[in-house]
Amino acid sequence: MVDDSGTNMVDILSVEEWLSRAQALVPVALEKAREVKGFPGRWKMIISKLEQIPNRLSDLSSHPFFSKNALCKEQLQTVSKTLNEAVELAEKCVKEKYEGKLRMQSDLDALSGRLDLNLRDCGLLIKSGVLGEVTFPSAVASTSAAPEAAVHGNLRELLARLQIGHLEAKHKALDNLLEVMKEDEKNVLAVLGRSNIAALVQLLTATSPRMREKTVTVICSLAESGSCENWLVSEGVLPPLIRLVESGTTVSKEKATISLQRLSMTAETARSIVGHGGIRPLIEICRTGDSVSQAAAACTLKNISAVPEVRQALAEEGIIKVMINLLDCGILLGSKEYAAECLQNLTSGNDDLRRSVVSEGGIRSLLAYLDGPLPQESAVGALRNLVGSVSMEVLISLGLLPRLVHVLKSGSLGAQQAAASAVCRICTSTEMKKLLGEAGCIPLLIKMLEAKANGVREVAAQAIASLMSIAHNCREVKRDNKSVPNLVQLLDPAPQNTAKKYAVASLSLLSSSKKCKKLMISYGAIGYLKKLTEMDIPGAKKLLERLERGKLRSMFSRK
Repeated sequence: MVDDSGTNMVDILSVEEWLSRAQALVPVALEKAREVKGFPGRWKMIISKLEQIPNRLSDLSSHPFFSKNALCKEQLQTVSKTLNEAVELAEKCVKEKYEGKLRMQSDLDALSGRLDLNLRDCGLLIKSGVLGEVTFPSAVASTSAAPEAAVHGNLRELLARLQIGHLEAKHKALDNLLEVMKEDEKNVLAVLGRSNIAALVQLLTATSPRMREKTVTVICSLAESGSCENWLVSEGVLPPLIRLVESGTTVSKEKATISLQRLSMTAETARSIVGHGGIRPLIEICRTGDSVSQAAAACTLKNISAVPEVRQALAEEGIIKVMINLLDCGILLGSKEYAAECLQNLTSGNDDLRRSVVSEGGIRSLLAYLDGPLPQESAVGALRNLVGSVSMEVLISLGLLPRLVHVLKSGSLGAQQAAASAVCRICTSTEMKKLLGEAGCIPLLIKMLEAKANGVREVAAQAIASLMSIAHNCREVKRDNKSVPNLVQLLDPAPQNTAKKYAVASLSLLSSSKKCKKLMISYGAIGYLKKLTEMDIPGAKKLLERLERGKLRSMFSRK
């Protein structure tokens, strides 16, 4: 018999001796099992599994590195222990010396399960490739001292332990793996295989909450590494992650949410998260989670909202109210930014969702969020989407115009572009154009014409052209020393310059001024306009004729 508590015996016996011990126990166990008369169905199944063990042992022992791998020794010890249990239970059944029928049935079912595990683990030792490496006693040997091949061998053994053996051994393997990943994540990723990913995903549904917590911590690191998202998703990681978000420990919820945040970056996975019921638990985390979990959940929902066909499903789960609340009360600035991005996505192409955001007070919250020192593009983009759903009187009363000026002055380039786009959308009446001019938009838009990004220049030029349709704003543009040179630069006929038609429109409105015409000519407008006339750009020919007449008059007057 194997002494379960005798660790000395484990150390003393060699791998070959443990093999001999296991091989000798198989016929003994089979003989005893065949003598049993009671529980015929259960013993028939146990016998069929006992009969498979010799072949598995033969496969294991025929491997060239069989005697050099610590896992082989441990596995043979486990098999021997199971065979001893089979002999003991068979003797009890033969003598009918057991505590009760139900208790014995339970013990036999447990034995059958252990035999299944032993057979599976023997097979995995071969399939995992871990036996192809000579390993050292410690699975976490120093990577600085050991050669790379030996390091990879240690890691393969460690990863194999996630699939092989009892629960406590897997706990220890996870602890070791977490330690290694802190020190040497690169090498772990180098030897990680799909079977290891599958084993980790299975451990996410372990009965032990501590086991699930350790496993999701490893999976979170793998997801954040960006190197195995496809394997994780294809091996079914999404449903157990969502369940952990729903009902895991505080640590499990946080790590599962961060994992979903990373995985949701692709549209296909975002759809799958929705399909597996992920919206509601993520929304609940936004309502009640701690700062890190809340930000991760908000980012995940933002990623999901980028997929047009799932936006209605998000709205039905109450996402609009939750995101507006995050804008008002989010713990981290990141949560507020993700909420603004989510609202921008939701309002980008759906009138019903725009009306819902307006009715929930979304405009007021977005405007308040813009009061910060560095207004974000997402909030301005959401407002740009919403301005057509509210009357101009309401927008003015809520303080939209000073916020737009603030963004044009202090926001990032993307935020400025979104603000200029919003200006274009609200320039629907003479009164609104006058108010925008008085608010101080024009000098800021003229400065934007100097931006390197073509999209920024185009929307600024469009806004200026629209505002200049009233005399007050036109005079404001004339007074700005940078207006003519900046607009002339936008006459460049290059295909990538999409602002040229707006530059022509603005310069045409300025061409009634002699001073402006002279400036246009001195900055080379005529040469640009000749090319634009050939390209049939609207207004280019008329403006060219005006400038050429002015040039001729100037020449005659000098004579």
